[in-house]
Amino acid sequence: MIELVIFDCDGTLIDSETLGIEVDRVAMAAFGLPMSEREIIDRFVGLDAAAKTAALSELLGRPLPADWWEEYRPLHNRLVEEKLAPMPGVPEALAAIDLPTCVASNSSHSWLRRGLELTGLYERFAGRIFSGAEDVPRGKPAPDLFLHAARTLGADPAACVVVEDSAHGVAAARAAGMPVLAYTAGVTPPERLAGPGTVLFDDMRELPRLLAAGP
Repeated sequence: MIELVIFDCDGTLIDSETLGIEVDRVAMAAFGLPMSEREIIDRFVGLDAAAKTAALSELLGRPLPADWWEEYRPLHNRLVEEKLAPMPGVPEALAAIDLPTCVASNSSHSWLRRGLELTGLYERFAGRIFSGAEDVPRGKPAPDLFLHAARTLGADPAACVVVEDSAHGVAAARAAGMPVLAYTAGVTPPERLAGPGTVLFDDMRELPRLLAAGP
């Protein structure tokens, strides 16, 4: 029996990772570290803000302030307002899932609310949204966020299923002892998501069937 389906947000429910990568490319070039989309995905996608800042500081060989990204927020805001949408098939999948659900993302609560509201998904998860940036000491790839979500909602971690699209998120689910349905039509290559306790899928409309089959 599945007691809880835990969804990542960015790149799983909403098509925001492509927008973040676009902003990151601009920022990396300004830092004198021009990176391809693939390099940004491999290094940063799925990390929380603190871990991303630490990784970038190491690459630069100097510490960055925690608010370094604020300079690029106006660009990100413009892209979000113009382009943000649900991932293909997500509204249909959610309408067909009759199980307890929640969102557990490394993003901040303010961004999660904004992104989910702009895409019409917020009411589906209101009151059951967890932030790795604010609710736990360590975000993904640590298991803390998923375990916190399960504990708060009274679910046995072994009876939870995580829906993820990033390598760091999949690693967090495995560390939490939770089976993973890994979405491969996002930005992360399937080979980086494959592994134990993980089922790969590339069409969100297949999600209700996969959940009905059990973990």
